[in-house]
Amino acid sequence: MSDDYRLLGIIRARLRAIASGMRFGRFVSVGVVGFVVDTIVITLLTVGFTVPTLGAKLASAETAIIVMFALNERWTFQRWGEAELVSLLRRFVTSNLVRTGGVAVATAVLLALNGWFGVWVPVANAIGIGVGFVVNFVFESLLTWRVHTSHSGDN
Repeated sequence: MSDDYRLLGIIRARLRAIASGMRFGRFVSVGVVGFVVDTIVITLLTVGFTVPTLGAKLASAETAIIVMFALNERWTFQRWGEAELVSLLRRFVTSNLVRTGGVAVATAVLLALNGWFGVWVPVANAIGIGVGFVVNFVFESLLTWRVHTSHSGDN
């Protein structure tokens, strides 16, 4: 088998592993909770306490990441990953690193829409979060919980 076919096979297997409708639905539900947390925190910080938008976004994003990690760990990906503390910490650190890409995308969109086009911060934030969602789902599935390495779990 050529390297091209082997790579294509690996890609197909990983896409199948992350293509769980139930897991995707749970991830979306957790994402909605994260969105609400992110929006409340960024709105409180920017409107209520006049914190600069970038600082408020970083604080709101990390708050949402912690909440979403806990929910994904206990609900979305409960059958993946070992319960021991070292494994849990690895997943938490990996999740934070993975979501950095999603946060970077969301923040860039937020700052561009708000700064260049005057879109209200909560609306620009919502659009940015939507743009970064797919990146987060794919890389959380593959890197944080490694759903492609096991056939356990639900579909």
